[in-house]
Amino acid sequence: MRQKKSIEDIDLQEKLVLVRADFNVPLDDGRVRDDARIRAVLPTLEYLLARGARLVLASHLGRPKGRSVPGLKMDPVAERLGELLGKPVQKIDRVVGPEVLSAVKELGSGEILLLENLRFEKGEESNDRDFARQLAEPVDIFVNDAFGTAHRAHASTAGVAEFVPAVAGLLMKKEIEELSRCLENPQRPLTAILGGAKVSDKINVMKRFLQLADHLLIGGGMANTFLAALGYSLGSSFYEKDLLDKASSIIRESEESGCRLVLPTDLVVARELEPGSDSKVLKPEDIDGDWKAVDIGPETVKDFGTFISRSAMIVWNGPLGVFEVPPFDQGTRQVAGEMAASEAYSIVGGGDLVAALEALGLTGNIGFISTGGGATLEFWEGKDLPGIQALQDK
Repeated sequence: MRQKKSIEDIDLQEKLVLVRADFNVPLDDGRVRDDARIRAVLPTLEYLLARGARLVLASHLGRPKGRSVPGLKMDPVAERLGELLGKPVQKIDRVVGPEVLSAVKELGSGEILLLENLRFEKGEESNDRDFARQLAEPVDIFVNDAFGTAHRAHASTAGVAEFVPAVAGLLMKKEIEELSRCLENPQRPLTAILGGAKVSDKINVMKRFLQLADHLLIGGGMANTFLAALGYSLGSSFYEKDLLDKASSIIRESEESGCRLVLPTDLVVARELEPGSDSKVLKPEDIDGDWKAVDIGPETVKDFGTFISRSAMIVWNGPLGVFEVPPFDQGTRQVAGEMAASEAYSIVGGGDLVAALEALGLTGNIGFISTGGGATLEFWEGKDLPGIQALQDK
């Protein structure tokens, strides 16, 4: 990938800067419940403010689908951001138009204006050219610091770069650098861990890591599809019947690639996906009737831990069981503990997995935690992400 310009490469003194941030945070009764995504962009904002830049901030929140939704207004974000920065953040109830132009014109050095939810506007997700032009109209520079939306060709991630010079924020720069490490110059042995429900979501990432990694460990519902492809009946377990041939081809590909594909050797099974429901540990060949696989078993946790302990670098996306229904989160938690205790450099992406690490107090033991979900996967696939492609090359 070509290196992209960042805010460290340009003159920002007294400039009017549009910053695309990812403030898509969970809310409870009009308050921000988890401010991790707001905190992630603070280094970029503080860097810009220290140089006297005037900031216009833009983000989406939820999925309002082009209409104004009172419960998805940006006011709670403005309040929390102001608390974190220790200075007022003005909030305007518009995204573009005369009122925005007037408010931007009044901004002084080091002042901040937060626009209303971008996705209240139909032109945002359709990447409407006129809407992108209106976003860019009052500013000198566009800074994209929202890696989590970089895989979307929206007006505020790609379209705006047609009208104003576009560079990466510090978070975007860090994401590109860190996620590239395992692709361009990985430390070896490199172990990739992929979980989640569906093979269909991660086929291309699997294929990429079969060429890059030394070990590929598979858990979660997607492991069931591979086990079914090997001939196990798996009782009532979820798997993707239409992807059995694809799973079989990936197994064959692993044998030719030199990357060892590691599947669960035992599974926690339950009849109901309810907290505290009856469960037991079975080998894949012993699952029948109305039992369904809901987590990796203790033998598999031990096996995964052995590969982790031998690794110099680990990348991980997706939980290894039905993490949202305890106790079927134990496999994910135990493997996370193994990873945090290892000396390997670790890179983690995916909200469920990050939540597990936070709950265990292990985030400080991880080399890098990506703010992307789909963007991280597409980056690892080798796709050109519109929000990155739109940035100026160095």
